[in-house]
Amino acid sequence: MSRIQLPWRVTEKQMRFLDADSVTEVLFGGAAGGGKSHVQLMDAFLYACKYKGSKQLILRRTYPELEMSLIQEHLKLYPKEIYKYNETKHRGRLKNGSVITFGSLQRESDVYKYQGAEFDVIRFDELTHFTWAQYSYLLSRVRGTNDFPKQIKSSTNPGGVGHQWVKARFIDPAPPETVFDIVEKEGGTVSGQGLYLPAKVQENIFLMEKDPDYLKRLLNLPEKKRMALLEGRWDIYDGVFFTEFDPAVHVVRPFRLPEHWKQYVTMDYGMDMLAVEIIAVDEDGNGFVHRELYESGLIISRAAEKAAALAEGLQITAWLAPPDLWSGRQETGKSVADIFAEHGIPLTMTSNNRHAGWMAVREWLATRTVKDAATGEERLAPPRLRIFENCRNLIRTLPALQFDDRDPEDVANEPHELTHAPDALRGFCIYWVTGAQKPKKKGVHWEPDMWEDYRAADPATRKLLEEKWGKPER
Repeated sequence: MSRIQLPWRVTEKQMRFLDADSVTEVLFGGAAGGGKSHVQLMDAFLYACKYKGSKQLILRRTYPELEMSLIQEHLKLYPKEIYKYNETKHRGRLKNGSVITFGSLQRESDVYKYQGAEFDVIRFDELTHFTWAQYSYLLSRVRGTNDFPKQIKSSTNPGGVGHQWVKARFIDPAPPETVFDIVEKEGGTVSGQGLYLPAKVQENIFLMEKDPDYLKRLLNLPEKKRMALLEGRWDIYDGVFFTEFDPAVHVVRPFRLPEHWKQYVTMDYGMDMLAVEIIAVDEDGNGFVHRELYESGLIISRAAEKAAALAEGLQITAWLAPPDLWSGRQETGKSVADIFAEHGIPLTMTSNNRHAGWMAVREWLATRTVKDAATGEERLAPPRLRIFENCRNLIRTLPALQFDDRDPEDVANEPHELTHAPDALRGFCIYWVTGAQKPKKKGVHWEPDMWEDYRAADPATRKLLEEKWGKPER
């Protein structure tokens, strides 16, 4: 390949990112305006030039975001003498055979577009817009038999659906600009090395020269958003909707449920996803989510069969579903509720009031203060709702929900994949749920000699006999 002079200028922090070619997972960013996306494109090009025949993938959440930012920008940045971009395939190729592919992951299931693919480097632009499930799946696509460095290099600002897991993986383990071992929770094995490189707009001297008013616009933002985007603060971002949710408190190990506890099935159905949660309610009105179904692409009859199989062996108090399942379908005239009824499942309509429903979820998640009946002292009690650790999708999606930018009392509907299990839970929480009744202690049949002993006994002995044999029954 002929030598080409690149008229690129980089900041000191961008150079650290370019030089981090031996670290497995690198995150660049924190604040807005640090030149994150720009340096990703530069790094991708330099890697492609250095390693002939290499394969890279650059990801944004949606393709329009790619088109408006990275794709347009890289066409201006990369020299046309050695680089050609195919708009149909969203793929660029250098003369040395290296390939750079631009992709999107709008839905959770979009990761399977890359099933079987191999990449030397995968680059996430705005990493907090992706879920942990998407990131962890793409980790497995970084592989190959060549000896090129294998990396995931990402850039992002605080906030977004992935804020919590990104903070836990890159921000919490070590001070900024410090290489650390990535220790996976399962097994405690070290899977590689990580590095977080924070960057602020003030460090981007090129942006400050070109657009000095950009800093003023950041200073005029509301306080918390300003602290996140201007200062790159990860500890104050308040985009998470259910701040009440704490896995250490709400997630419990499965245990054997008493047979007399009430069982409620609550669901959210569409062709894109059937989400079913089964919740047992004890005598005090506490709920335990203990069975879960989460599957897409099911026709109504098949969804009914799957839901029935999930509830097999349980005495169901109510099958809860949102009002839209009573709307007639164009193709048959029957509603989802009609077809479920044909399969022996009588659905009960719950309220679809989103504001009241989410508030009800908050009430079920909230920790409580109760008064001890014996001492009168107040103490903290567990929340009314707890979730068995096998219900992975509810545990995954509930803390990932964000505020709707246009309605602070509602959750954001995108990414839509995250809303199904919480919507099912909302239908339960807003429903009038009553606690289970304690079963009456069954007494034994009293023989004549038992009656004689009982009548002759003093009050204390009678009490002992009642505890042993139950209340006297003729």
